[in-house]
Amino acid sequence: MTVRADPWCARIITLFPDAFPGVLGESLTGKALRDGRWRLDAIDLRDFGIGRHRNVDDTPAGGGAGMVLRADVVGAAIEAAAARAPALPLFCFSPRGRVMDQALMRDLAAGPGVTLICGRFEGLDERIFEHYPVQELSLGDFVLTGGEIAAQALIDATVRLLPDVLGNPESAVDESFAGDLLEYPQYTRPALWHGHPIPEVLLSGDHARIARWRRDRAEDLTRSRRPDLWARHRAKQGLDAS
Repeated sequence: MTVRADPWCARIITLFPDAFPGVLGESLTGKALRDGRWRLDAIDLRDFGIGRHRNVDDTPAGGGAGMVLRADVVGAAIEAAAARAPALPLFCFSPRGRVMDQALMRDLAAGPGVTLICGRFEGLDERIFEHYPVQELSLGDFVLTGGEIAAQALIDATVRLLPDVLGNPESAVDESFAGDLLEYPQYTRPALWHGHPIPEVLLSGDHARIARWRRDRAEDLTRSRRPDLWARHRAKQGLDAS
């Protein structure tokens, strides 16, 4: 069993600290949290609010709908997060950010952890991005009411890649997005269900034949369902996307 001297840290700046760990406290991520393989550090943005009512937002300059998180409030929270050990790269969630992918999760898992800003309302005052090295990330081309769900998705996808979190480390090798391919179809007992059998090759005991079948199915699925991934996979091999 491998345990880091300093566990991977997920530091969250959020208006809803009680939302954490949420589902991250269950299953493999929850066990890893209890075993000390990673730790959670939730920072309540409201603690940095202005005035008697701890206001964290205000109306958009120039007019418009919704509210914007104040730069002085978010900045104070970022400064407080930066003062804690260890020093961590800073991210927030935005539709204009890089779409999160498996390569990013592998990179983050290799580091000390992350500080995640969970936005709300119309987002953060732009001066936060001008003043701090905030990297913007996106869960996809849709809008959420806040960054907490995206933060939990990022943490889950990263923590499972930490040493000894998955029961079988090979699980992370053959799964979807390894080598820019979707994962091959999976089957288990019963051998026949509602007239649908497990493919004969998977019951053959011929490991080389099974490996070829799985590779072929992974390529077929990727080519038909994710042509963008297929093109990237082929490009890395110096081939066209046909």
